[in-house]
Amino acid sequence: MKVTLKLPKPRNPLVAPARARKAGAHASYNPARKVRRTEKQKLKQALSAFLD
Repeated sequence: MKVTLKLPKPRNPLVAPARARKAGAHASYNPARKVRRTEKQKLKQALSAFLD
């Protein structure tokens, strides 16, 4: 009589290093971009109010 054990699937070896890396946007702190973005949003909002 043969005994077979059902083993779990092997773990992905790439998961641990991928989780250890710092994720996120590149150079997320950029005050000039923040200013441009807020100005662009204001302009878009003003145009949509003007067209409606």
